[in-house]
Amino acid sequence: MLEYTAPVHDMRFVINELIGLSSVRELNGFNEVSEDLVNAVLEEASKLATEVLAPLNRSGDIEGCRQDGDAVFTPKGWRAAYEAFCEGGWNGLDMDPRYGGQGLPKVIATAVSEMWDAANLSFSLCPLLTAGAIEAIERHGSPEMRRNYLKKMVSGVWSGTMNLTEPQAGSDLGAVRTAAVPEGDHYRITGQKIFITYGEHDLTSNIIHLVLARIQGAPSGTRGISLFVVPKILVNEDGTLGERNDVRCVSIEHKLGIHGSPTAVLSYGDEDGAIGYLVGEENRGLAHMFTMMNRARHAVGREGIALADGSYQQALKYARDRVQGRAAGATAPSPLIDHPDVKRMLMTMKSQIEAMRALACACAVEYDVAARHADAEKRAQAQRRGDFLTPIVKGWCSETGQELTSLGIQIHGGMGYVEETGAAQYLRDVRITTIYEGTTGIQAGDLVGRKTLRDGGASARELIADMRRTVGDMSDCGGPVVTIRKKLAEGISALEEVVEWLIAEGGGDPQLPGAVAASYLRLCGVVCGGWMMARAAHICDEQPTKDGADAPFYSSKLASASFYAAQIMPTAAALASTIIEGSHAITQLDEKAF
Repeated sequence: MLEYTAPVHDMRFVINELIGLSSVRELNGFNEVSEDLVNAVLEEASKLATEVLAPLNRSGDIEGCRQDGDAVFTPKGWRAAYEAFCEGGWNGLDMDPRYGGQGLPKVIATAVSEMWDAANLSFSLCPLLTAGAIEAIERHGSPEMRRNYLKKMVSGVWSGTMNLTEPQAGSDLGAVRTAAVPEGDHYRITGQKIFITYGEHDLTSNIIHLVLARIQGAPSGTRGISLFVVPKILVNEDGTLGERNDVRCVSIEHKLGIHGSPTAVLSYGDEDGAIGYLVGEENRGLAHMFTMMNRARHAVGREGIALADGSYQQALKYARDRVQGRAAGATAPSPLIDHPDVKRMLMTMKSQIEAMRALACACAVEYDVAARHADAEKRAQAQRRGDFLTPIVKGWCSETGQELTSLGIQIHGGMGYVEETGAAQYLRDVRITTIYEGTTGIQAGDLVGRKTLRDGGASARELIADMRRTVGDMSDCGGPVVTIRKKLAEGISALEEVVEWLIAEGGGDPQLPGAVAASYLRLCGVVCGGWMMARAAHICDEQPTKDGADAPFYSSKLASASFYAAQIMPTAAALASTIIEGSHAITQLDEKAF
């Protein structure tokens, strides 16, 4: 069994101190969100993650899902765990109370969901997709849709999916061929969708598919795509379940990881055509689906953090227990953790996990502000910031998650490479995160194109200005914070240089934005992560209780922030050089070079 302990203390620190719970409580509807409430929610979520979900992680990986005809069965223990999950109200933690949700801030739901992901990613994917479908229906669906579906979905009685990909249409959604033919108050849907997470399973009595399809006569490309609700079981006017809809699971994929999560191939319209209901406006399906995709992209970045943390926890335990060789100066055999290179690997994991966790929560709170702040200008500014940070959270955290879970195996040595230890599962499970909900290349292209060049660098400059304010706030600090502040300032300068270079050069060569995008995304991630760690170090350095019960935590946080500044932040300058001086190495490539 893979053991997991939720990092409740660090999550409390991020929410209550780093982000500042007071900034959340001033938002409309959140005035009763106290530290006591945050602590209680995190502690209860920790129990479910540790006692219910984590024990199923390894067994679910080994057993996998089973298909019998067009029915799919999840691993042993999944159904009981899902019932416990829903009975605890966790499925609707940040959902609207009008539909049975708890109405808590997204930032709290982000921390809690990280626990689900780390304890058992295969399990957590089901509520993740349901949450995205709920948001899409709530924002773009008709009153009838909201009435018919949302309460059942928020409670977890029904689940939801996102149906985008087709055999010929992966990232290029303009190539979608699934057809929708009008018929009275609904449409008949025909086509095939692949890679549908929890597209068929035995956890809920109904599955609400959100499907991209093309109405007859619609424009070609992405301009002609519409979004439809297609329930597995049709819903009667009184809300009860009716006949089975014409959608079937053809097969489930055999995958590298996340074996406990069924990834389905769905066939629509093998008989008369599946009945679907238009969501929002015709030909606006991709725009409506982005409501779901943006939530999912933030969540996928969070998954990278979670699996890296699970891998770190296991590697740390192994490094403490495993005696191997003698560390320099030792007179007896030493545990692995005494060797400098193992210390390097462990702190490379710990420092970046903490940086990524803080950034994901900071992004989440921007969306809370965008939704609930009383001031329209503040809402707009927060929306810009959240939109800017989302591809960074998704791309940087998932890519870094891959690197760190690989380090987790390295710390185990040969024992990490064999399946019996479970260390390899984290790497296998995290590998998909850089691919789905838009590959890293797509996130990077979005960041450099839509989020930087399109607004002339305004959003990037706003972020840089906030970072520089942090540098100013740290001017009176001493000790290790002096170096942390210096390295943050250097990283900010590297990012600013690249932003200004992009604005000046980005329109000259059409290949340039794509050539530098991945390095730009990584640069943004490294510097934003360093900003979070510098702010954390500043708080820890000023704590009056450094000699009290929290002293070990603050000392550990300062150590990880110092390591990040010394070992991770210097890569910002190298990335800036790669972008500015090395972009031609990509743009001038000819196919013959391969």
